[in-house]
Amino acid sequence: MTNIADKIIVALDVATKRQALSLVEQLRDQVSFFKVGLQLYTAEGPEIVRAVLSTSAKVWLDLKLYDIPNTVARAVESASNLGVQMLTIHLSGGSEMIRAATAARPNKMLLLGVTVLTSATEQTLREIGIADKVDDQVVRLAKLGVEADIDGIVASAHEIKMLRTEFGDKIKIAVQGIRPTWADPGDQKRFMAPRQAVEAGADYIGIGRPITAHRNPREAVAKVLDELHT
Repeated sequence: MTNIADKIIVALDVATKRQALSLVEQLRDQVSFFKVGLQLYTAEGPEIVRAVLSTSAKVWLDLKLYDIPNTVARAVESASNLGVQMLTIHLSGGSEMIRAATAARPNKMLLLGVTVLTSATEQTLREIGIADKVDDQVVRLAKLGVEADIDGIVASAHEIKMLRTEFGDKIKIAVQGIRPTWADPGDQKRFMAPRQAVEAGADYIGIGRPITAHRNPREAVAKVLDELHT
């Protein structure tokens, strides 16, 4: 039986290696998975990934790769050589790019496709020339990914049931924009509480600022775990 704590991925949305490793040290007996995103990776480079992995933690490298197919494929190879457990690409890069990425992915690494960012709304889609509703765009991009052998989908928690209906258990679903009941939603527009997301069928839930910006990150994780167990 899966430990509920294994579903939680703490986003290391901090500026320095020192801050990131301090969080890992504080939390690694509560959770085993951490996300390294653009802010931290741009500041510290691949060394921060190696440092987190050296603590025996798992790493989700959330770079949302989006480029010409060959460049994305080479980046996937580089990420796999670092030893990360999960990596993200943007499915809006199209089928050729997605297939190049999945072909370059080793079996041991999960490649996840990003659909529509959790900060986006239908107005956001209109601004970039997409007339469809958010749900329709999520499904369209998810189908592209599944047809190109993606391992999983990154979406908002509100799309979990729709994705499960469409694809069943063929894919992993990782959701961001998770906000515990006691946390400020911040810039997230399509967010959900941790327990709701897990009950809807999420395999992984990414939580950042409600934990990392909390005065006591261990207490914040404990409160999330309490929510999930009640």
